Amino acid sequence: MKKAEVKFENITKKFNETVAVDNVSCTFEAGTLTTLLGPSGCGKTTSLRIIAGLERATDGKISIDNEDVTILPATDRDVSMVFQSYALFPHMSVIENVSYGLKMIKVNKEEYIEKALETLKLVNLEGYENRMPSELSGGQQQRVAVARAIVLKPKVLLFDEPLSNLDAKLRRQVREDIREIQQKLGVTTIYVTHDQEEALAISDKVIVMNNAVIAQEGRPKDLYNLPKNKFVANFIGDANVVKAEIINKKSDIYELKLGEMSINIESERDLNGSVSVALRPEKINISKEKNSNSILAKVNNASFVGSNYQYIFNSTLGKLYVVSGDTNNVFKVNEEVCLTIDAEEIKILED
Repeated sequence: MKKAEVKFENITKKFNETVAVDNVSCTFEAGTLTTLLGPSGCGKTTSLRIIAGLERATDGKISIDNEDVTILPATDRDVSMVFQSYALFPHMSVIENVSYGLKMIKVNKEEYIEKALETLKLVNLEGYENRMPSELSGGQQQRVAVARAIVLKPKVLLFDEPLSNLDAKLRRQVREDIREIQQKLGVTTIYVTHDQEEALAISDKVIVMNNAVIAQEGRPKDLYNLPKNKFVANFIGDANVVKAEIINKKSDIYELKLGEMSINIESERDLNGSVSVALRPEKINISKEKNSNSILAKVNNASFVGSNYQYIFNSTLGKLYVVSGDTNNVFKVNEEVCLTIDAEEIKILED
C-alpha cells in the first residue's frame, strides 16, 4: 500500500455566504491515522469531502503525495472513502460489492475475485463472500464497506463518521478493527468523527475543529493534558473551567489564587490579572483532610455509574464536577469535604 502525505494550504470553502472551512492549513502525515474531530457544522466533513474531490475548495491548495490535486476530479485522486451509511449495493453479494471497483477499472475476473477474497480475509469476513448485505449485521456491513475501499489499494483512505450507526459495544469493536487494518496496511487514513473517545482511541494525531477553523491539533495525549483553550478543554473529555487570579510572578513561575488556596504554576506566556484554568474531574482528589493545596466544598449531587462515582460540589470556585474511582468510601449529599488539586494538573488556557 502506497503512503502519501496530504497537505492543506490555506483551504477555504464557501457555500454562498456561509464559510464552511476558513483558511485552514494542516498536514496529514504519510502512513498515519489523523482524526478530524469537532461538533456538527465545524467543517470536518467538508474538509474530508475536499480531500475526496467531492467538493472543490473555493480558495487554497490541496496536495496528495506532493501532487497538486486542487482541481482534479474524485476519480483521478487515488483516494477511497467509507461512508456513514455503508452505501453497499443491496442487490449484489458481498464479493460483488468488494470487487466492484476493480471491475470498473477493467481488472480481469480471476484477479479481482482473488483480490476481493484476500481483502475479505483481512477484514475478518472470510466465508461471507456469497451473502447479501441484508443478511449481515451493521458491523459486518461496515467491514464490507472498508474492504471495498481498501481492495483498490488507495494512497489515502477516508472515513466519514463510520461508526455512528452502530451500538456502543459494536462501535468499540469496529474502531479497533479499523485501527488494526490501518496499521497493517500503513495507509494514510483521515477519519471524521464527533466522538472524542473514538478520536483519542484510534488516532496518531487529532485535529480539533470549531467554527470552520482548527482549534488545536496534536497527539491525543497532548490535547487531553495540554488543552490550549476552553473549547478544546471541554470538547476533549470533561473539564471544570474556572477563574484564577495572578498574585505574584518570578520569571516563569506564577502564583495563582484559586479559591482559598494559592498555587505555583510554570508558564512561558506573559500573563497578568485573571486567567482561565482547566481542572480535569478525575484529577481532583476528595478527602476529609485539609492541606495548603485544597479548597472546602459541599456535596451537591452524587451518582454511582459502575466503575466510579460522579460528584457535583459547591465550592468557592463555583460548581465543580469530580470523578472518583473510590466506590467504597462514598460522600453523601451536603457533606463537607476538602478538594485537593496538584499544581501540575492545573492547565492555564489561552482564552
